[in-house]
Amino acid sequence: MTEVGDDAPAFTASIVTDEIEPFDLSDRLGDEPVVLAFFPAAFSNTCTDEMEALRDGFDRDDCTLFGVSTDLPHALAAYRAQYDLPFALLADPAHRAIEAYDAIESFERYGVDTVAQRAVFVIDADGVVTYRWLADDAGREPDYDALDAAVDEATV
Repeated sequence: MTEVGDDAPAFTASIVTDEIEPFDLSDRLGDEPVVLAFFPAAFSNTCTDEMEALRDGFDRDDCTLFGVSTDLPHALAAYRAQYDLPFALLADPAHRAIEAYDAIESFERYGVDTVAQRAVFVIDADGVVTYRWLADDAGREPDYDALDAAVDEATV
């Protein structure tokens, strides 16, 4: 399990911005803190509330924010466009990121074996995990004030 103080596990995925391209986390570490916001499913109510809160109320000036989901890249592209998300989303259908961060959830009642557990990790410029939050209930959003404080602490 990835804990505070651990080196951030590297992973590859697809990054969804205006384009869909390969992504390697190790290429993004070093300049400023990175925030990985794992969410179970694009277009679902709580996930959309979370992504909109990160869009509207979270100060992204001192970090690089990525939303991470097991959804396919084209679904995330449509989701990002529909909700006007100004940050990149990472498509992890091969489960590399959720396995690396132990952020795995099962939605068997919906016929889905594996999705991302709602979780947030902050990684400092040295590549060390400085903040970790895992939801014990998929309907629970992170504490955005605590996340802001964690990013501030990671920039010191």
